[in-house]
Parts: sequence; structure tokens; C-alpha cells
Amino acid sequence: MKLPSAPRIDLLEPAVMLATVLQWLILASLTGLVVGAGTSLFLHVLFFSTGRTQSVPLWIYWLLLPLAGLANGLLMGYARRRLEASGLKDSIFAAVHEQGGRMPWRTLWIKPVAAVITLASGGSAGKEGPCSHLGASLGAVIGQVFRLNADLRQRIVACGVSAGFASVFGTPIAGALYGVEMLIIGRIRHDFLFPALIAGVTSYQVSKALGIPYEHYAVDVLPVFSESLFLRTILVGMLCGLVARVFVDLIYAVRNACHRLQARWAIWPPLMPLMGGLVLALLVSFAIPTDYLGLSLPLMDRALAGETMPYAGFLWKTILVAVTLGSGFYGGIVTPQFVIGAVAGNAFAHLFGISPTLGAAVGLVSVVAAASNTPLAAILMGVELFGGAVGTLYAAGSAIAAYLIIGHRSVYPDQRLGYAKSSWMRVRPDIPVGQEKTRLSYGLLKGWRQMQTRGWRAWLGAGRSADGGDRNDAQS
Repeated sequence: MKLPSAPRIDLLEPAVMLATVLQWLILASLTGLVVGAGTSLFLHVLFFSTGRTQSVPLWIYWLLLPLAGLANGLLMGYARRRLEASGLKDSIFAAVHEQGGRMPWRTLWIKPVAAVITLASGGSAGKEGPCSHLGASLGAVIGQVFRLNADLRQRIVACGVSAGFASVFGTPIAGALYGVEMLIIGRIRHDFLFPALIAGVTSYQVSKALGIPYEHYAVDVLPVFSESLFLRTILVGMLCGLVARVFVDLIYAVRNACHRLQARWAIWPPLMPLMGGLVLALLVSFAIPTDYLGLSLPLMDRALAGETMPYAGFLWKTILVAVTLGSGFYGGIVTPQFVIGAVAGNAFAHLFGISPTLGAAVGLVSVVAAASNTPLAAILMGVELFGGAVGTLYAAGSAIAAYLIIGHRSVYPDQRLGYAKSSWMRVRPDIPVGQEKTRLSYGLLKGWRQMQTRGWRAWLGAGRSADGGDRNDAQS
């Protein structure tokens, strides 16, 4: 009997892999250095401007918010005209999936300036959107300067996004993974991971050296792992998945209503965020505390410290964010997820006999995992923000449960769908989540029809053949 020959060892492959590692050590470090400096400049300007308007009297918001809305509308209108002239979309997802790593660098400054105006006036949004946009744009510029091919430019844009998130949140590993995981639901580009990690760590170190403050939270030490506590944190995560769904749906609902109103009455586009500013001023004057304006980070700090939060707190923040972003202000979308998750988790914790601090930490991780469809990055973010005390298992169970509960929704309408979250559903791969309608699998539909016509016994029988039906559905 002849033995199979041993596989030939290709000496060229290790050399190529070594060259790849060295290549990205250089390119990703340069990207992290440039992005860290750029995001640090933005954050210092943001901290200075928001510090001047943080404690203004209530009546001042009636002036600040509408004027800021008008300024946002004018800036974004100018950006749209420049983008039409360039022929490129100013979107991270378009840059990676459609434009071969190219972004319009002439509009690079517009979104950071608009975000500073939004947050300084009290608009309810986040600070990470401009940082990820800066990171992607600066990464695209580096790719253009070095005349990289489209494949390498895609990676370097993803590096820039990861560097931006790592710099703004002070979570280099989670930020790096977030920038990669957010691109496609259910699929991670592993070839992006090493460059993203190098860029994220470098950017974080640069920002820390340039004086950007980062806060990490101490959570009460947990007892030895308990199956009961693990299951209860999953229940909190499921509720937070529903909270994330309300958050995403309300943002889309307000945005669509504003578009219909503008089209119906032929309203000049910059007036829409101006009217949104008036609505925000009205809400905080008569219904919602001003704590929920702006970044609302002190509110998150109080929730994580164990202070009791109201059940409606997450809804108040959601409404303000939806009006702010839906009417045409520009700002980030992840920081509000932090606040909403911490407030909701804190409020729901006592329903399951969990400490409010642990509930807030679990809620924060869960809402980020669900609304952004980034469960792995959210779990690592919990570990980096809270340390080992929060318990990786507790964060993981709640985050993945929330990620499943929200279904096929996302705060990023251009986020691509890689795989369906359930074997009972079907999606077309690589379609933006805002354009794709999920479908029930053939086997489930067949079983449901049989149950309706012949009762539950026929439905159980159909379940035995559902796998075969699903396979046929997948092949068709």
C-alpha cells in the first residue's frame, strides 16, 4: 500500500505572510498616528465648546437649538452639493463596499464641525460619529497618497474607522473590532483584524498622550459564577434588545416623517433641523429633563454608580436622539446607545433581583450589541470599560441575547447583511439592511400553513422535514 506523499512546504508563503505583517505594522501605525491626532483635536474642541454651554438657563435652549439646527442644515446642504460634484458617497460602508476605499476628502471637515455645533447647543447625539468619519477619511487620504490598490485601500479605511472608535472611547481592542464588525451583520473580515488592532492601539496611545481623558468604571465584585444570575442577566439583555429596537425604529420613523413633511410642503431643507431644534426646546421645557440633552454622560455615570433610574428614562433619551438626528442635525449614534443601555439596565435590574450597577453595565453592553449588530465588540467593550468585575460571561450572554432579539435592524441603514440571525429566516447576502426585507424560510411557512389547515399534529410532522425544505429554499 502506497502511503500518501507529505504536503510540500511552500517556503514562499511564510515570507509573504511576514511581509504582510510588516506592511501593516507600518501602514496601520501611520494611520493610527494620524487619526489619533485628528480625533484628539476634534475632542478637545468639543470638550471646550460643550463646557461653555453645559449649564445655561432653560430659555437659552430656545435660541441655541434652532440656530444650531439651521447651521447644521446649511453645512449638510453644502456637503451634499460637493458630494454630487465629486461623484462619491460620504459613507464608511460605501467606501469599503462600493468605492474601493475612496472617500471625498474635501468634505472631511464638515461633519466634525456640524457635530460640535449639535452637541454644544444641547442636541442629543454622540461624539463617535465624527471620529469614525475622520478616521475613514484620513485613512482614505493615506491610501491615496501611497497609491495603494483598491483592496489595500478598503483595509486602510477600516483601520481608520477602528482607530477613530478606539480614540473616542478609550477601548483600543473593542474599538478596533467594532470598526470591522459593524461592516457586515454576521460576518467578520478576518483579514481586517490585524491592521485594525494596530491602528486602534496606536490611535488610543496618541490620544492619551495628547491629553484626552478616559473613564473606566468600577463594578461591585460579583460572587462566584451562578447559573441563576447568568440567566437573569440574559433576561435583562432580552429586554434591552427590545429597548434597542424601539430606539432604531423611532429614529427611522422620525426621519421618514421629516422627509415626507419636507416633500409634501416643499420646505427648504435647512429649515427641517431648525424646526427640530424648536421641538427639542419644547420637549425639555415641558416634558423631559435637560439631563437627557447633549451627550448625557453624567446620566450614564449615575446609572453605573447605582443611582435609581426611571423606567421611562431610556424612552426620554430615545425621543430626543430621534428628533435630533431625524430632523437633520449631525452627530454620533453610539454614545446614545451607551446612555440608553445603562439607564434601561439600571431600571430593569431590580425586576430580576440584580444590583442596579450590574444591570446598568449589562444594559450598556446589550444595547450596543443589538442596535449596532456588534455583539463581539460590545462584549470586549464591557471587559475594557468595567474590567473583570462585570464578568465576561454575564456580558456575553446578555449581549448576544439582545443582538438576536432586535432582529434584522440597525442604526446604520447602509450596514450589509451577511447571514440571517435565525435558521428560520432568509436574507439576501450583501444587501444594505435598510433595503432588505427578511423572509421566513420555506420549511417554517410550510409548517405554519399545515398547522392552520390540519392542526398541531401536522405541524409537528412538518417540522421533521423542515431542514430539507430549508435546504431547497437556500439553493433556489
